[in-house]
Amino acid sequence: MAGIVLLVLMLAFFATGMPVAFAMGASSLAYMLLKGSLPLISIPQRMLNGADNFPLLAIPFFILAGSLMDNGGVTRRLVKFSSVLVGHITGGLAHVVVVANMIMAGMSGSAVADASGTGSILIPSMREKGYPAAFAAAIVGAAATIGPIIPPSIPMVIFASIANVSTAKLFMGGVVPGVLMGVYLMVVAYIVARRRGYGREPRQRWQDILRAFADAVPPLMAPVIIMGGILAGIFTPTEAAVVTTVYAFLLGLWYGELHLTDLPRILTDALVTTAIVLFIVAASSLMGWLLAIEQVPQALMSGFLGLSQNPWVVLALINIFLLIVGCLMDSIPILIILVPVLSPLIMRLGIDPIHFGVVMVLNLMIGLLTPPVGMVMYVVCSIAKVSIKDFTRECWPMMLALMVVLAMITFYPPLVVWLPNLLLRR
Repeated sequence: MAGIVLLVLMLAFFATGMPVAFAMGASSLAYMLLKGSLPLISIPQRMLNGADNFPLLAIPFFILAGSLMDNGGVTRRLVKFSSVLVGHITGGLAHVVVVANMIMAGMSGSAVADASGTGSILIPSMREKGYPAAFAAAIVGAAATIGPIIPPSIPMVIFASIANVSTAKLFMGGVVPGVLMGVYLMVVAYIVARRRGYGREPRQRWQDILRAFADAVPPLMAPVIIMGGILAGIFTPTEAAVVTTVYAFLLGLWYGELHLTDLPRILTDALVTTAIVLFIVAASSLMGWLLAIEQVPQALMSGFLGLSQNPWVVLALINIFLLIVGCLMDSIPILIILVPVLSPLIMRLGIDPIHFGVVMVLNLMIGLLTPPVGMVMYVVCSIAKVSIKDFTRECWPMMLALMVVLAMITFYPPLVVWLPNLLLRR
């Protein structure tokens, strides 16, 4: 009951419009004051311990890498390359959005960064070509959710650090689901484009394709360097974030679109974003500790097992639960609060934690498209200047496609675990 009171307090603060980190911190403080038996010195201690985690060092570097790519011309070149590849298919620019985000996913690890980078380029282009602004926002938002599934991935770094599982295996586990997401979104885009009569881009000559490919080769090498280095044991996933940042910086200088005078602004933006994310991590760690004290994990496990002890039924129930929670909270606090809660249940039922980690991250990425707190939804709606209502009306077929992929990887684990088991046997 005390744990429920803590969660109700947090939701009440959310309802007032309080920022996520402050809502969790304020509800935790109020709970500790009411309980009276917990020393308040535990607040800074637990928050510091929550943020003091080596794998979390990857977060600021992936954020900085995304910003460097956007400012250094990398995103624009990847969009151009995607256009010559798939622009000639019915609904051309919608397919360009999906392919560009699949490629960007191999570099940034952040859905919000991908939505901002590709959205700022492709949403205006789609509007100029006659696509409705709401549809442009919807396809960009849905495609951006691929970012944290295809490695590298900031949410997977957080999951791995909490669940004490291999970050490299989680990364590899996201490859096949990420590709499936892209394919299913392209199918939806094609069906919608055929029904509405959206056009296509002219088919490019081989010379143009080769020219665009040559221009995009350096950015396309980034995922190869990142995953190749991890698989070869040259660097850890955390160190891969640093390599990505350095590579994005060098690419920007090579293309001549990134100037040293831009660095103070880029570094400041990355610093602010990192501070926000890690503040949320710290506040979530405090709340997770209080929930553990109140034995919420045990109560939740008993509740699920009371309904069924079949692993597939429990996974289905967890997915429904996460889809609901994902509408109310951002993905990072959900991961930090619920991974310690759900991990004992997963281990007891014999579910592979790598499989569950990818399922959970994909589930929470769908939540980024739903009101009231979907960050990707707000980013693309702001760029396209459309209402949340119009966005939701256009986005529901794409969310349905993502849920189909979620169901596939939930009930057929080889889609997730086959590749990491093949490449990372140790």
